[in-house]
Amino acid sequence: MNFTKSLLKHIDKLVGSLRSDEQIQEILKRKFTKKEYKIFVAIEEAKDMEEIKALVKEDEEAIQKHYKIACKKLNQEKFKQELVSYE
Repeated sequence: MNFTKSLLKHIDKLVGSLRSDEQIQEILKRKFTKKEYKIFVAIEEAKDMEEIKALVKEDEEAIQKHYKIACKKLNQEKFKQELVSYE
């Protein structure tokens, strides 16, 4: 999965450039809950909703809620600061 491409789709204002995909993945694992991370990655990989339901054992409404929360987190200033490389 290309984390950079996925994040650029969801972040409104970004000052600087994103870190490497490996670094981004570590930050997301640390900042998202396990369920938010699994759902975010699955949706960004365009997995079928049935696959996602089986993966996290939630209904579609709960999955959408977790995804929205994860996307909101991406736009928090402290979160964005961690994702950006100032080199």
